[in-house]
Amino acid sequence: MIKDADSLLRLLSTAHAQVAPSRSETGATESQSDEELLDVYSRAVVRVVDRVGPAVVNISVKKTDPSKRSSEEGAASGVIITPDGFVLTNSHVVEQMSEVRVGLTDGNVFVANVVGNDPATDLAIVRTSATGLPTAELGDSNSLRVGQLVIAIGNPLGFQSTVSTGVISALGRTLRSQSGRLIENVIQTDVPLNPGNSGGPLVDSRGRVIGINTAMIFMAQGISFAVPVNTAKWVVSELITRGHVHRAFLGLAGQVRPINRRIQRYFGLTTRTAIEVVSVEAGGPVQKAGLKERDLIVAVNGVGVGDVDDVHRLLAGQAEGSNLKLTILREGEPHEMQVILGVRESP
Repeated sequence: MIKDADSLLRLLSTAHAQVAPSRSETGATESQSDEELLDVYSRAVVRVVDRVGPAVVNISVKKTDPSKRSSEEGAASGVIITPDGFVLTNSHVVEQMSEVRVGLTDGNVFVANVVGNDPATDLAIVRTSATGLPTAELGDSNSLRVGQLVIAIGNPLGFQSTVSTGVISALGRTLRSQSGRLIENVIQTDVPLNPGNSGGPLVDSRGRVIGINTAMIFMAQGISFAVPVNTAKWVVSELITRGHVHRAFLGLAGQVRPINRRIQRYFGLTTRTAIEVVSVEAGGPVQKAGLKERDLIVAVNGVGVGDVDDVHRLLAGQAEGSNLKLTILREGEPHEMQVILGVRESP
């Protein structure tokens, strides 16, 4: 029976002593929780590596210079995308190479032929004579979110996979390759890529390929980049069917830019993002049409576009000299312009 305030305090103190764990018990609980989280994380990574690792291959290349009577050798990674030997890797890995070999995690090595390469996206397809190979599942890079867990897998030595993990740092980046070409709509991650992981897959926590690792910036805290898998799907289909990418070009470089919802509703836009013009090629189709840097492209031929991939898909199969209508926002005002397309083909 509670008679006064002192009685109440004694009762509460006794209840607290019975219910609340000691400091040592609390520390043990927190430590156990941390261990459980790390265990779940580790199991997720191991499960992904077990699933995707056998499809990640070593790409060994050799370039012979007849004038110098010497050869240069290099090693990178790739990922098998079909059981009959089609392997996706980087264009800069196989470009101008006289010999390409594909090494599997089981130790088998096969001579490979370059089916086609596309320097504009730093992607290439090589094919081996082997069949019945393990393959990796291609995911959907349009559903990616900043902060999402990703895993980079490579096979630079040809015996086993090398693995590193991190998160997506940014989406819609542009990256200039070592050859000076601008690669658009790139995924930026903080995954520390191991040497030779270029051309290997970037996968999500379910083991689906969401990008192809293409480069990292040295002396920049391990920042790395990957070409989105949705871009790769389109390029792969072109390379396998044509041997090159048939690409109508506008003559611009762009990056994804979010659109204020009020502006989106006011102009009746169908996408939440637009393509901000980063640079315009001198003498190119869009410069002749009057497009300027910092313009926002919101539609092509009346179809809303939210990223560079949308434009690439709309340009696929377009003939040289075709007319294209661009809808843009310039300083908050809508404009339309007619562009006469040019056409480029990758080597």
